[in-house]
Amino acid sequence: MSVGKAGVKVLHLGRISYGSALKIQQQHIKQHLDSSSISPNTLLLCEHEPVYTIGIRQAPYPPEEERRLKELGADFFRTNRGGLITFHGPGQLVCYPVLNLGCFKKSVRWYVCELERTVIKMCSKFGINASTSPDTGVWVGNNKICAIGIHCGRYITSHGLALNCNTDMSWYDNIVPCGIVGKGVTSLSRELGRDVSTEEAAPKLLEAFTEQFNCTLTYNSSFS
Repeated sequence: MSVGKAGVKVLHLGRISYGSALKIQQQHIKQHLDSSSISPNTLLLCEHEPVYTIGIRQAPYPPEEERRLKELGADFFRTNRGGLITFHGPGQLVCYPVLNLGCFKKSVRWYVCELERTVIKMCSKFGINASTSPDTGVWVGNNKICAIGIHCGRYITSHGLALNCNTDMSWYDNIVPCGIVGKGVTSLSRELGRDVSTEEAAPKLLEAFTEQFNCTLTYNSSFS
């Protein structure tokens, strides 16, 4: 960890399409890579309209599978993140950290573990006992509560985590989430037996991120 605390800007994007959020990530990445600009480390928080996304291992998802999922009313994106297929939609808190790991620690393995620990710490603030497993992400028993899939190029991170708050879990019935057979998915609402919105979860996630990454957050309401 570098001496002193890194600064991280938080942008709340609200409900936004996956494609639009991807473009915003790409703009922030470009700013990091442009030596003539000073780009802050940034957390992009949002919810998406229903969308299935797949990572760099795309062979299991031929065009006919893409058509099947689109016919359900969701969008479909092929991405450069790690991992297999997952779902994003309303009621899911998505966090895209666009960070220069040079401000923290230049280790992708370390970074993924810190994201997992951040979500575990956030779950504990709700009284939920979450953990890691040999499969990436955060789990409550055999059910995944938060998917994690990242990309890192020249130590600039993108993509991130997706935390189920009060998501319509039936969207997961159409896929094998993250390609992991025999395990399920869950949400904060399901675990607590009450409705937990993304608005309720976001402050606890940010608090846990601040503690885990030893950083200072500043806030903007929207992308600019």
